[in-house]
Amino acid sequence: ALVLFPDFSISANTLSATESLTISSNKTIVSPGGVFELGFFKILGDSWYLGIWYKNVSEKTYVWVANRDKPLSNSIGILKITNANLVLLNHYDTPVWSTNLTGAVRSPVVAELHDNGNFVLRDSKTNASDRFLWQSFDFPTNTLLPQMKLGWDHKRGLNRFLTCWKNSFDPSSGDYMFRLDTQGLPEFFGLKNFLEVYRTGPWDGHRFSGIPEMQQWDDIVYNFTENSEEVAYTFRLTDQTLYSRFTINSVGQLERFTWSPTQQEWNMFWSMPHEECDVYGTCGPYAYCDMSKSPACNCIKGFQPLNQQEWESGDESGRCRRKTRLNCRGDGFFKLMNMKLPDTTAAMVDKRIGLKECEKKCKNDCNCTAYASILNGGRGCVIWIGEFRDIRKYAAAGQDLYIRLAAADI
Repeated sequence: ALVLFPDFSISANTLSATESLTISSNKTIVSPGGVFELGFFKILGDSWYLGIWYKNVSEKTYVWVANRDKPLSNSIGILKITNANLVLLNHYDTPVWSTNLTGAVRSPVVAELHDNGNFVLRDSKTNASDRFLWQSFDFPTNTLLPQMKLGWDHKRGLNRFLTCWKNSFDPSSGDYMFRLDTQGLPEFFGLKNFLEVYRTGPWDGHRFSGIPEMQQWDDIVYNFTENSEEVAYTFRLTDQTLYSRFTINSVGQLERFTWSPTQQEWNMFWSMPHEECDVYGTCGPYAYCDMSKSPACNCIKGFQPLNQQEWESGDESGRCRRKTRLNCRGDGFFKLMNMKLPDTTAAMVDKRIGLKECEKKCKNDCNCTAYASILNGGRGCVIWIGEFRDIRKYAAAGQDLYIRLAAADI
């Protein structure tokens, strides 16, 4: 049975254990400053969802969906608090979504929508952010908002990542994800059905090395935290009145939008991938991608095309091979500047040593093919064994990459 609470105010930002939200009541929960709104919505057909959207944005923009893969039908649905959990019930009174918390909570709980777009469940007696029993920010849909964290919370074994909508009319999970990989150096990957499509490059202390444009984003303060408790990226805006978000679209592009109140539309001023060299593995192993050259793929110094005809016919995925075999002890290193470091998922990482020790470590291991420092020119050491791939050269920015070559090729 549906229970309507006429005293439930449309402007309230909380839902208590004695209240409920139903599709038929057309009521919503609004954040205190009127920034975000939570309620039921449908786009096409008779599929209903519980979600969060910007209240004052004329173009309806959903930033979070609770039951994206289990829509409600028959225009019947109810959100309420049961046994200290938020529960979404369908027309059979069966849960289609819940916060799924276990463990005893003594005092009553309350659900609350914050001005940053975070929907939280908390003990009604405490408002401390580190004491939330559950928060929507831990379970993103396709959008990263300011103050949200993307990446690993090691304490809870939780990896927060974005998954695209199936299409612009269907919020169910699509094929593309944007998620953090912590093998080697932590970096974000755009994945299609778990296969790499693009990557941000590792964090170099200031920005992701594969996104040099980040240094021009002066309206954003971003932070990448890496310690035993978490490995996560978050950002905040210098102008709190701006609405800005990162969203992964249904064809896998990560896009950054800012709302223009004067034009009444979202302005997209960055996306990834947006050019050939952004795409993972555009060039084969031992080749680098350079947008200022044609063709964009080029063998690294000391390497040559494995099959010259392949390259000449425009097959840029062609492989490169060494001109001269390595002989280990007599080898040297060639420095490539302004590079996006190769994929590090299979690389060896040592954060304690500097560049000189890194070179020594690579030189003493005959299987080591390249090395670099983690923070450009600073501390930390990454060593690649065997093949390395997905390298890119920039006009500026990027990092130094040292390639092992036979003495004859240096």
